[in-house]
Amino acid sequence: MGKRDQFSDKPEQLQAQARQAMQAKGKASERASQGRERSEDETRKAQQEAQDRFDQDYDA
Repeated sequence: MGKRDQFSDKPEQLQAQARQAMQAKGKASERASQGRERSEDETRKAQQEAQDRFDQDYDA
């Protein structure tokens, strides 16, 4: 492969790498968002359970 071929392929390689990086970033962002949603749901559930136990203790 000559130098000319090597340099003419470089922009295409960089574009492919950038495209892959953007896809990976998008997937990671989506997973993080889903993780936060689950975490918030679990927190709300735990708070509700604690409140229910508290209410039961003082109702008796």
